[in-house]
Amino acid sequence: MRIKPDIYIPWLLIFAGFISIAWWITKDPYRDLVESVPGMDNRGEGVEVNLDINIGEFFESFERRKSVLEGTWPRFRGEYFDNISRSGVRLMDEFPEEGPTQLWEVDLGEGHAGAAIYEGKVYVLDYNEEIRSDMLRCFNLVTGTELWRRWYKIPVKRNHGMSRTVPAVTDEYIVTIGPRGHVMCVDREDGDFRWGLNVEQDYDSEIPFWYTGQCPLIDNGMAIIATGGKNLLVAVDCKTGEIAWRTPNEQQWGMSHSSIMPFEFEGVKMYVYSAIGGAFGVAADGRDAGKLLWTAPEWKHNVVAPSPVCLPDGKIFLTAGYGAGSMVLQLVKEGETFHAEVLQEYSPKEGLACEQQTPVVFEGHLLGILPKDAGPLRNELVCVHPDDFTKVVWSSGQTVRFGLGPYIIADNKLFILSDDGTLTIARPSVSQYIQIDSYRVIEDGADAWAPIAVADGYMVLRDSETMVCLDMALNRN
Repeated sequence: MRIKPDIYIPWLLIFAGFISIAWWITKDPYRDLVESVPGMDNRGEGVEVNLDINIGEFFESFERRKSVLEGTWPRFRGEYFDNISRSGVRLMDEFPEEGPTQLWEVDLGEGHAGAAIYEGKVYVLDYNEEIRSDMLRCFNLVTGTELWRRWYKIPVKRNHGMSRTVPAVTDEYIVTIGPRGHVMCVDREDGDFRWGLNVEQDYDSEIPFWYTGQCPLIDNGMAIIATGGKNLLVAVDCKTGEIAWRTPNEQQWGMSHSSIMPFEFEGVKMYVYSAIGGAFGVAADGRDAGKLLWTAPEWKHNVVAPSPVCLPDGKIFLTAGYGAGSMVLQLVKEGETFHAEVLQEYSPKEGLACEQQTPVVFEGHLLGILPKDAGPLRNELVCVHPDDFTKVVWSSGQTVRFGLGPYIIADNKLFILSDDGTLTIARPSVSQYIQIDSYRVIEDGADAWAPIAVADGYMVLRDSETMVCLDMALNRN
């Protein structure tokens, strides 16, 4: 009797399956692979921690030139810490066929440090790999001519870039924080050195995994630094370098990549910070300056880059990458004390969350780019309702996705920089996504993640190795 061949097929498949499983167990083809995580490309092993660093040791002046420009973008997220320019200079609505005019470009050490602009001068904290130095460089905004530089030697190994911070600039001072937590204060006009602070060494601080991402804050003549280690925050007098106050760190929370945000609620001015271990608020002035006002230990994540978004009604939006998602706190004042209640906590697939950039508030709504693990809306620009941060009002759509790059609002336009150096112009709205135009403004751009700066109609942006200045004015007289 002939046995039909198809009778054997199921048994052959089962036998083949057993053989495959046995081979997989004994010959795992992935056993030698290592998970690829951004920033694991040379983590800095072998770099000594407690070196004797002479902060601000070297200086070179190239040219002194006065400017008639008056516009400023004096720090991370601009003058009002909201990433919105209030300049009256009209900016172009769409790009000319040949793109916007590029006034100049300059090569930088690999990193993601954005620029600050003050009255016709551009300040950026660079890392010079040839001489292994943190270097504060000052350029003319219009010509790109380097005016002066001040630097100090510090060994930093490449870890997906080195520099990550934006200087804080006032009429008198500039304060910078380098990759390994070295704080430097100089006079704004001529770069004369005032003082330095080695946060890692002086405060037993642990520098975050991808080096320091915290941008410094100058408030009322004081440099406010989130140190971690011995203290949560410290205030340093910019004029003298003396410590004005310290906030004890009984929680042993660490420095994150996030930056300190000033906030005033119920008549009390405070500094809000998203640390490694939790979020907190510290009194900013008066007799209580430096006093810990409230904590939110529920916010526990190891990689925190976006800064807190503090809303007038006392809501505080916290977000982080690598699957952390977001948390919304409600700040409550009872008598003379504050406490923070958790209103919402959700994953990136459930509502607004951000990997690296801090959301922008527009007409009470939050605008932000979702991370890669946000499901169907991944990498899309979204707008969420202020009453419910999981309620997406609109998204940019599946054909308009962005990366980790920055976005700002200027002249009632939303400017979004993609990883490859493509600049998109959209109309900010709380009802729909309205894209106007886009153009690749950095040729061969890569990892264009640094915050954008804009003043007097000039826009300064960069990718991992090149900084450019664009004339974005609608009409330049």
